[in-house]
Amino acid sequence: MGQVIIGMDPHKRSATIEIINDREKVLAQGRFTTDRDGYRTMLELGRQHKDRVWAVEGCNGIGRHIAQRLVADGETVVDVPAKLSARARVFDTGQGRKTDPVDAHSVAVAALRAKGLRQVTVDDVTVALRLLVDHRDGLGHARTDLLNRIYKLLLELLPGGAKKFLSAPQARTLLNTIRPRDLVGRTRRRLASELITELVQVDKKIKAANKELTELVETTGSSLQDLNGIGPSGAARLIGDVADISRFASRGHFASWNGTAPLDASSGDQQRHRLSRAGNRRINRACTSWPSSSYFPDPPSPSLEHHSSPPLDTEGCQMRMLAGRTS
Repeated sequence: MGQVIIGMDPHKRSATIEIINDREKVLAQGRFTTDRDGYRTMLELGRQHKDRVWAVEGCNGIGRHIAQRLVADGETVVDVPAKLSARARVFDTGQGRKTDPVDAHSVAVAALRAKGLRQVTVDDVTVALRLLVDHRDGLGHARTDLLNRIYKLLLELLPGGAKKFLSAPQARTLLNTIRPRDLVGRTRRRLASELITELVQVDKKIKAANKELTELVETTGSSLQDLNGIGPSGAARLIGDVADISRFASRGHFASWNGTAPLDASSGDQQRHRLSRAGNRRINRACTSWPSSSYFPDPPSPSLEHHSSPPLDTEGCQMRMLAGRTS
């Protein structure tokens, strides 16, 4: 018997599989829960075929949890992009209606016919970096929210409010100069004091997260942090989200994936390109933030204008061109 493909449509609590041979003949199918018993039953069904490959849709998304379990159990797993299985579903059924069995069949057929699908490996340091940088971003959002609430309270307690870029010690110093006598004022002061205490704790967590990210990035051997404008969060985001750079066929594919490749918006004799809103926006932000601090410490130079026609007459145009070249 030749190789069989086990196509899987994964969900949080269930997974639907279909097993086909190299001629697309259906050998078995079923729906299983993803708890221990259901997973074990599904694995036993798959292991009835010696030469097998598991094809899981969305191994970087909803399929990650079950794909990693399969890899940990010594199974060969390939990642089938959702767009690829969607095309197979349309070609097979003539329409795009989705059901779990149809999706599992489409994933299996796509894995059988497609070449160069990424083989899933055990989570490595890039996954840890992605988890930590997501946590660091969450702390940053929490700090911004706390500061906004503190600013609002201080504006109502202090004539003119507080200055921009306020730190926790500075906010505490300002609050110590305020002694309201009415109930509303005392309530505002108490709430502001509690928020400042929370801000101190968040600042400590951010400092610890930055230190951990710096050390973890250094263990990868990356020199990204040596570049002006890239800190531990930016370096970790680039390494964590990109992971294996060899999965991109060319520089153009990578630029398209992260959204720095411009879209042609030419009309007639006017040759122009516009900003792409597609792609990984977190990587896009990293690719556009550090060049600005590296190459544009002062206002953008007109020397970049000779690279395009018509001249790049705005800072945004120059930044988009530089980000595309950088990525």
